[in-house]
Amino acid sequence: MEMPDKFIEFIRKNKWNEAVTYRETAPHEYLVKDKLSEEDKKTFERFVVFIRENGYEQKFYSQTYIYYNVGEKKYWTMGDPIEKTEILNRDDKDKRYGGM
Repeated sequence: MEMPDKFIEFIRKNKWNEAVTYRETAPHEYLVKDKLSEEDKKTFERFVVFIRENGYEQKFYSQTYIYYNVGEKKYWTMGDPIEKTEILNRDDKDKRYGGM
């Protein structure tokens, strides 16, 4: 399925934070849902659903997550139920960790 333009705009307009605590082991960026506008919180949730319905599985050490590539980045969450998902992560799509 082709990714809707609203998700691309969502990705571009929000400020992604560096995951400083993972700088040495698994550097990546993230968004926090609670720091978004009300409209972007809804888009966040729709994007998470889209990733889970259209993404692919990939191992991260002993865990398996569902990822979705957009351009040169991959996006994922930690797998919590949608209503409890607060963090959306991204990283370069070709990076792999933990012998994947």
